[in-house]
Amino acid sequence: MKKILLIEDNDDIRENTAEILELSNYKVIVAENGKVGVEKAIEHTPDLIVCDIMMPGLDGYGVLHAVHKNEAIKNTPFIFLTAKTERSDFRKGMELGADDYITKPFEGIELLNAVESRLKKIELLKSELSPELEGLRNPVETVVGSNTLKYLIENRNVNTYRKKQIIYSQGNHPNRLYYVIKGKVKTFRIHDDGKELVTELYSPGDFLGYIALLEETVYKDTAEALEETELSVIPKEEFEELLNKNPEVTKKFIQLLAKHITENENHLLGLAYNSLRKKVAEALIMLQKKYKNNQDDFSINISRENLAHIAGTATESLIRTLGDFRHEKLIEINGIGIKIVNYKNLENMIN
Repeated sequence: MKKILLIEDNDDIRENTAEILELSNYKVIVAENGKVGVEKAIEHTPDLIVCDIMMPGLDGYGVLHAVHKNEAIKNTPFIFLTAKTERSDFRKGMELGADDYITKPFEGIELLNAVESRLKKIELLKSELSPELEGLRNPVETVVGSNTLKYLIENRNVNTYRKKQIIYSQGNHPNRLYYVIKGKVKTFRIHDDGKELVTELYSPGDFLGYIALLEETVYKDTAEALEETELSVIPKEEFEELLNKNPEVTKKFIQLLAKHITENENHLLGLAYNSLRKKVAEALIMLQKKYKNNQDDFSINISRENLAHIAGTATESLIRTLGDFRHEKLIEINGIGIKIVNYKNLENMIN
């Protein structure tokens, strides 16, 4: 059952609107003002928000702004419910990122049609920013049909790579998109002095090689398998055809590119200004988040050399820092495996 958050300060309108939605088999969460609405949006992560504009304290524009600032709910469809009909009001709401308007007074069918339309659209984008092939299923099928979709996903060459085998090299021109089926991949750059910097890590469900394809340029880094890895290979021409036929898929890869840039900027900032302990702690936290997959007893299995390249430090310095962390009971070490035992203290490591 889809959850709808209704934010409305007028008691009668709130109750009547909630009743209409509940009769149509939606679970309705109500809030009597903007501040409570934001709190309930964060608490319940609704599938859609219907919100009045003119409210005391935090108005509808403020609610929308707060929603977009919260990572967990920023992509929630947002419908303004308002008596304001001036063109400037509509324009302001749309510029802030509202998905639709319903003007009071309204018919029940008008409300339900708007809600259904927004929910259907969000289903096409529900893969969030994580690049999972399954996330492309609905938008692709909408445009190119189920047969083409089946061909795109299933009828692929699957390449197997051994540990440390190069997948593509810096400076080469791209001719395919890769999708990780099994294993782990790192991308890295080599400085003129021979030092290696890991730029990204990939796991099952991730695409790689798309940046050079989108930029229509050469690879800026080298991709290497960290363990035995299976990659599905989608030719460049088919990837470009998919983007040209479906703007929603194009949008998802642009969002993915933007997310990649932001993460890299934060990583480089940390390398430039963080202490050695903070660098190593952040590298361990990043690996845990990337590869844990909800395992209760999870161990980070990576060579000390690769971990040093991720942390941006010398291998010897990394090993000494890991020893300190073990002595402080932040981690446990068993051979090559590293298990985080005090996640909170490691994450909040003082710089």
